[in-house]
Amino acid sequence: MKRTVIKVAGESGMGLLSVGNIVSKALKGMGFYVVSDREYPSLIKGGHSNLQIDFSAEPLHSLSKSVDFVIALDRPGLVEYMNIVKPGGVLIHGFERHQSIPNLETRAKERGIHMIYLPARTLAYSLGGTELMANMVLLGLLWRLLGFDLKPLETGIEKQFANKPKLLTIDLQCVRVGFSAQEGNGGFVGACHGAPTQTPDTILVNGNQAITLGAIQAGVRAYYAYPMSPASSILTYMAEYARETGLLVKQAEDEITAAQMAVGSMFMGTRALVATSGGGYDLMTETVSLAGMIETPLVIVIAQRPGPATGLPTWSAQADLNLAIHSGHGEFARVVIGVSDPASCYELIQHAMNYADEFQTAVIVLTEKTICEMQTTVPPFEEGKIPIKRGLLVTDPKELETLKASDRFKITENGLSKRWIPGSGKTWFYGNGDEHKEDGVLTEEGAEVSAMIAKRMKKMETIEKALPEPTIHGVKKGAAISFVGWGSSKNAVLDAIQNCKEKGITVNYLHFDYLWPFKTATLTQFFRDNQNVHLIEGNYQGQLGNLIEALPNLRFKGRLLQWNGRPFCMEDVTDYISRHS
Repeated sequence: MKRTVIKVAGESGMGLLSVGNIVSKALKGMGFYVVSDREYPSLIKGGHSNLQIDFSAEPLHSLSKSVDFVIALDRPGLVEYMNIVKPGGVLIHGFERHQSIPNLETRAKERGIHMIYLPARTLAYSLGGTELMANMVLLGLLWRLLGFDLKPLETGIEKQFANKPKLLTIDLQCVRVGFSAQEGNGGFVGACHGAPTQTPDTILVNGNQAITLGAIQAGVRAYYAYPMSPASSILTYMAEYARETGLLVKQAEDEITAAQMAVGSMFMGTRALVATSGGGYDLMTETVSLAGMIETPLVIVIAQRPGPATGLPTWSAQADLNLAIHSGHGEFARVVIGVSDPASCYELIQHAMNYADEFQTAVIVLTEKTICEMQTTVPPFEEGKIPIKRGLLVTDPKELETLKASDRFKITENGLSKRWIPGSGKTWFYGNGDEHKEDGVLTEEGAEVSAMIAKRMKKMETIEKALPEPTIHGVKKGAAISFVGWGSSKNAVLDAIQNCKEKGITVNYLHFDYLWPFKTATLTQFFRDNQNVHLIEGNYQGQLGNLIEALPNLRFKGRLLQWNGRPFCMEDVTDYISRHS
């Protein structure tokens, strides 16, 4: 599979995000599959950032470490990113004082890199633009080196800056000047490949957008949050749809309030959602326990970033699995789901809302910074595919008249009891955070306490039976090397499977969407059918791996772990395969 990789590097505030949006949408419109993500420091302004775009005529799932083109918008970008361009690649920059950088030309020649300088800032000024518009000049040059027609890029720029007509005119002039510049005419034209002959039906979306759209599709009508990266943009996206959908969107004073508002809304029958990251979720765990006790649906999204404490607020991790499974005091049932890409974000948030209602308990949805913000081309989302399920929520007026208070927390074989919205009928019950009897009335009697705790814990078996098994990607059995994982790890493995297939190496992967209660049937068979099984996970301890190895006779041959805030790239997996297959 041929892919081309572009990296744009510069100081935060130099328009990297705009460049990324323009290029990604232009490539998508030309028929390419695109994966795009950015790295940036935890600063309001300044600090060094980069944005990477991978594109191909074939489907992509993750980023690659093999960079073909770099646009360096500042000195640090020029110096640092010299080292990541692959031999034969191109480094484009507009740093006027590049001759003052020691050994720059020598390093480029030693690495076999084509370094092209264009006085982008001077050219932008000459057209009446600003220093920021140097990025458009360099973008125009890049586009010509890629061998593409200028029109798709111009269309992308027009859409990006449609509400700024005066600046739009100058931006278009800047990109045209860069495109027609004589620099770089040394045989690089068409260095990429031609546009695909067919345009696949795709959308370009990130995980937080997909969660928003999925939640609305699932009937969520109230969203509460206190901003905390990388979940913050869900609040923005929800607000954008509020008027159109009638969605109530509230920024709470803190994370505790957001969770309390969500459980209160769910208690009264309104589907609500709250999202945060690990530190914010720490503050919500008392509310999670409350939902367990009063058997009320609650859905919380944890957008993972490295911890502990503040950690790395703008980087990625898979380190909150143990937190999601074990958080909250006492013993009660909960569901833990891990999304992996925009398509799974859209679908699994809908299942999360259904499971919360059906099992009357908390559902924790784990996402990651790289999933939240990585833009990916995926098939268009299908509306109405997943029906809304409210479980044992009683809404029929005749049935409401027959209810007794003791029906609310009635001890049943599967742990589930009828639920109704307070005020929807004449029958009352106590929603008591203290231990209680079947009607919610407080009790401290040993036999009654024991029976109620057992009743709630019966849900775990009920939930486990209802949840789907993990999914196998690649061949079912007899692979040269196999992986087990969850979350965004899937994306790098999927690309590695295709890469290795072209080399005649069989690789397969068992992926967990549903992480708790823990399903074991397919997992056990996967170990029987494959002799060289390895763990892939974005944390230090191998949290999923430890759950698996606690089971009898399941042991990994090795562990591919990463905990530096970066997501897995395809080469992380292929290099590991070359050492262990």
